[in-house]
Amino acid sequence: MTQDEHLTEQTTHREELLKGNFLHVVRDTVRLPDGGSATREYVLHPGAVAVVPLFDDRSVLLERQFRYPHRREFIEVPAGKLEPNEPHLDTAKRELLEETGYTATEWTRLGVIHTSIAYTNEAIELFLARKLKKERAAQLDAGEFVETLIVAFDEAIAMVRDGRITDSKTVAALLWVRTWGGP
Repeated sequence: MTQDEHLTEQTTHREELLKGNFLHVVRDTVRLPDGGSATREYVLHPGAVAVVPLFDDRSVLLERQFRYPHRREFIEVPAGKLEPNEPHLDTAKRELLEETGYTATEWTRLGVIHTSIAYTNEAIELFLARKLKKERAAQLDAGEFVETLIVAFDEAIAMVRDGRITDSKTVAALLWVRTWGGP
């Protein structure tokens, strides 16, 4: 018996519940560690990245975007999902350029967050981008509407503290930079 075998569930059957353009929902039947069985419904996700674009003056580039499920605008760091077989850093560079028109010459991987471990396998790799340069206007995907804003890093942290920023990837990324790497 391995060290974690007393906690591990084994998939015995998978049923596809929904396969849309973005969401892929499955129901797995699993064998529990005690020999019983249970079902697990969850969203399969291709993975994503989030970028903290930090200017030399300690300001940060953020985005404001309407998010339909909550019917409101959110302030976020640039982010996006992985394309098939695309390395995380390539995705981060692509998303920063597409959504903001900026490039960066210094990139640091901060870590990974698992957004909702009970119902999705989504993992978001967090990056810090420095030495930013405006290359062009943003080139957003069809149906994507994003407004960029530049705020002092300390103001972004205040926005987390007072609830103006509540998006989990943005909260995690900004606090990560504040705590372990950045201003």
